[in-house]
Amino acid sequence: QVQLVESGGGSVQAGGSLRLSCAASSGFSVRTGCMAWFRQAPGLGREGVAEIISTSDTRYTDSVRGRTTINKDYAKNTLYLQMNNLQPEDTATYYCAAAPPCYYHTWSRYESQYWGQGTQVIVSS
Repeated sequence: QVQLVESGGGSVQAGGSLRLSCAASSGFSVRTGCMAWFRQAPGLGREGVAEIISTSDTRYTDSVRGRTTINKDYAKNTLYLQMNNLQPEDTATYYCAAAPPCYYHTWSRYESQYWGQGTQVIVSS
């Protein structure tokens, strides 16, 4: 059974930074698998934020590109999302998702895969 546990959310003022973590259980290899961060703001649908595939290639949604970094720590079997210059529109619950090894980017592969319970990010102006 694969478990993903997010942490690192919180309340910050606009312009601040947060680093979200997603620890994967031993049943999933962060090194070889594909992983992504999604978010869902109140009243809105879920959107993909950042993805890192098996080649370590990354992609970001336009609204966070340039101020957000997704990366993996193989030793800790953990995925991270470093977010800088946070803005009120970044307020959402953030979820990490994991899928088997993959070699191209698509948000849809995660729909029926593994998800964490979410961590809340609140950005005040």
